[in-house]
Amino acid sequence: MDANPERMTGEFRVDLTPLDIRYQEFRQSLRGYAVAEVREYLGRVSDRLTLILEENERLRAQVRDLETQLAGAREGEAELKRAVVAAERIAREIKAQAEREAEIIKRETEAERQAALQEAVDQIKRMKAEIDQARNERDLFLSQFRALLEGYLTSLERYKR
Repeated sequence: MDANPERMTGEFRVDLTPLDIRYQEFRQSLRGYAVAEVREYLGRVSDRLTLILEENERLRAQVRDLETQLAGAREGEAELKRAVVAAERIAREIKAQAEREAEIIKRETEAERQAALQEAVDQIKRMKAEIDQARNERDLFLSQFRALLEGYLTSLERYKR
């Protein structure tokens, strides 16, 4: 039997198991090896192969776990990228909405300023009109009062004569 593992579909295939090695039988020949030494050596090889196979299986399990973690991390990364894209889109929408609202507030403030300015202009016009009316009434009063006083003076002068 060939004790070299072959590469098959991404995994090593072991043609010999530890039990195959441990219980391997050899024909005896005239100038053969010492059976006890061969048995002891095969036992050590079997034990070592057992450890190697267990380590290999543990490493395969670790690789599977790491591949699962990697897949999860990639999935998490993809989710994070989608979240970042969504956050950027939401930020752009919020910024655009804020700019629209700022423009509306600016227009409303401008309209309120114009209205307040127009009201102030109208109030100034009313006050000027009231002042003009008060001056006219004063002038009328003074002219009437003067006419009255002149009439009294004329009467007094007539009476004096």
